[in-house]
Amino acid sequence: MSGDGFREADRIAFGREDVERAAEAVRSRVPGTPSVALILGSGLGGYADGFAERTAVEYADIPGFPVSTVEGHRGFLVLGKAAGVPVVAQQGRFHLYEGYSAAQITFPLRVMHALGAKVLVVTNAAGGVNHRLEPGDLLVLEDQINFSFRSPLRGHGPVVDADRFVDMSEPYTRRLQRIALETAAELGLDRVGSGTYWGGTGPSYETAAEVEVIRRLGGDAVGMSTVPEVIVARQLGMEVLGITCISNRATGLSRRALSHEEVIQVTTRIRETFTRYLETLLPRLG
Repeated sequence: MSGDGFREADRIAFGREDVERAAEAVRSRVPGTPSVALILGSGLGGYADGFAERTAVEYADIPGFPVSTVEGHRGFLVLGKAAGVPVVAQQGRFHLYEGYSAAQITFPLRVMHALGAKVLVVTNAAGGVNHRLEPGDLLVLEDQINFSFRSPLRGHGPVVDADRFVDMSEPYTRRLQRIALETAAELGLDRVGSGTYWGGTGPSYETAAEVEVIRRLGGDAVGMSTVPEVIVARQLGMEVLGITCISNRATGLSRRALSHEEVIQVTTRIRETFTRYLETLLPRLG
């Protein structure tokens, strides 16, 4: 407990000036203003390798950035153009199970917003809870359930003190959901659906009993990310599109033991479809 009554764990260790310092470090290397921010989930980071006019900045070179420690999550902020759209992408994200606070996880998103991004496309790999979902399916997110019981807006600090009571009645923008589903239909992608993302803490996978609880309470896919970033995106007034890659059937729905290797294998297998989908979708999101 500090002298002002706040525990250190309740402090958000960065302020607006820190966000701007990080954004300026990126601007000094890469001129221009991105309109769309992408957070690329497990095994999906390779999408940023194909950007036109691509510049990758190591997280270690950006003041205040955490460091990604998980296989399948590289440590670069990548700027360039995707399908002609100016974009900035997190090629590697952060998770609560790595020991970061929910606020730390969302620092890069605040920087991408400070660079000019008004739309967030957040992707992840997750286990399919809905019986209809199969590995390789894509799910356009309609809603989310925060079962980590952590909020990036919890605590004390200038980035939340004036605006912490954020409306979450529409975490994922309905307009963007409609565009995403229409685009999938146009491309003939018949394994693209919609549903609700259940975000837990991890890193262990769920038990069969836990998966049954998730299913009964309305979760279609379960993962260990995404929820903190979406909360902050809504605080910042960004439009949000969420796309989940179903990397495996959740525990109890398959006889196979779950592994991170399977997650990477499945996301690698669908890379071409994922790329074609985003390349068609991005120009329609403005």
